[in-house]
Amino acid sequence: MVETTLKGTDVVVIVHIEPQSYKQDDFHERMYHYFSLLYNKYQKPIVPIAVFSYKENWEKNKYTMEFPFFHVLTFNYMTLHLRKKNWRNYIRSDNPAAAALLSKMGYEEKERVQVKKEFLRMITRMELDPAKERLIYGFFETYLKLTEEEEEKLMKEVEKSPEADEIMKLPISYEERGVKKVALEMLRKGTSIDFIAEVTHMDVEEIKKLKEQL
Repeated sequence: MVETTLKGTDVVVIVHIEPQSYKQDDFHERMYHYFSLLYNKYQKPIVPIAVFSYKENWEKNKYTMEFPFFHVLTFNYMTLHLRKKNWRNYIRSDNPAAAALLSKMGYEEKERVQVKKEFLRMITRMELDPAKERLIYGFFETYLKLTEEEEEKLMKEVEKSPEADEIMKLPISYEERGVKKVALEMLRKGTSIDFIAEVTHMDVEEIKKLKEQL
């Protein structure tokens, strides 16, 4: 929930965002309940938004109270159903939230590696501070965690991309798999020992020993 003003005006409004991760048949009634409580407390215009992240197709955007003899009210709220959004439409965005939410958008199983690759490219392009970087990466990994085989496929694709060096510099891109594993992958690619030491913070002698194992 956030208090702000409408663009170009001095009208104060409250934006209420309610995330919902599972299908709930009476969710629309709950949204009205929250709206009523918030309005009763703050007495200000409220923009209610529901964000659905479950796979089911269930979605309602209003709550109605009526009798056969009288219509009492219709409460409307905005909805964002992530699974109905095509992830490819957001990969050019510089919005950190869009990057994190890629993992909850609509994609096919065969696209999992490509989704994470584009996510890493987005993170690299946005140049976030380490704290935000890890927060967004943690959210993404919670909902889209690749298998070891998929990670290996990802690394091969990353090596061919123009942003390969920048992606490899991301702490999150090697902490998850282990520094030594990434160092070995970079050695196989022919990356210089000095550059590997700079990126992974490993000792040069340790990297040389790894190279002898190839």
